[in-house]
Amino acid sequence: MNSIPSGSLHTCSPLTAFILAPNPGPLSLDGTNSYVISAPGASASVVVDPGPADDGHLRRLADAGPVELILVTHRHADHTAGSLRLHELTGAPVRAADPRHCHGGGEPLQDRETIQAAGATVQVLATPGHTSDSVCFHLPHDGPHGSVLTGDTILGRGTTMLDYPDGRLGDYLRSLDRLEALGQAAVLPAHGPVLPSLEATTRAYREHRQERLAQIRAALARLGGDATVADVADAVYADVDPSVRRAAEMSVAAQLDYLRGLPGT
Repeated sequence: MNSIPSGSLHTCSPLTAFILAPNPGPLSLDGTNSYVISAPGASASVVVDPGPADDGHLRRLADAGPVELILVTHRHADHTAGSLRLHELTGAPVRAADPRHCHGGGEPLQDRETIQAAGATVQVLATPGHTSDSVCFHLPHDGPHGSVLTGDTILGRGTTMLDYPDGRLGDYLRSLDRLEALGQAAVLPAHGPVLPSLEATTRAYREHRQERLAQIRAALARLGGDATVADVADAVYADVDPSVRRAAEMSVAAQLDYLRGLPGT
């Protein structure tokens, strides 16, 4: 992914390409992958996650059209900040699970909804956990096994931060179960490279979460049940870069909340 320059249209599956936004960072990795969905021969396109309010980036997305629909995976600004401006450039409605991020007459997304646009079938899957409003978009006819645009629910590199208290670990684990059921679909994340198997990736994510939970249990056994989030983060995430310390603490808080809700804990 690092070899893909921001601003270029990069084809990643039979029905999709993306333009990498110029917003790299510790949490956004190389930047936001703003996807363009369009079936061969289709006269229009769908944009998923317009990304930051960078006019050059948004104009390149508009030029990849004509854009008939704009979809948003979740509320974070590195996905939504450019949505209204892209609507102004294209006239396309913006749809998100959260009504606050819908523009131009776009209706809120509904779980299990099927959208027909740009010659493609797009199925909406509610996948809360990273945030409460997170959704993924399943393209069942994109290649031999289909594909899923996973937003920040699954990243192309590293693991996902849970934006606690809005994001919850119990919700996230249930979302991973739901995504695993889609089998060998390609993973098209909003940050990082495309991955070949949703099933394998969700299993690896779940194993990582269980390993972290075991580490937190062990830390609590040493530190005592009244240990603070910062105390546990110092014990479990001692090696993380300071730039992602806040994300680590939010993940610890989400995991402590989850553990304290388990029977017998």
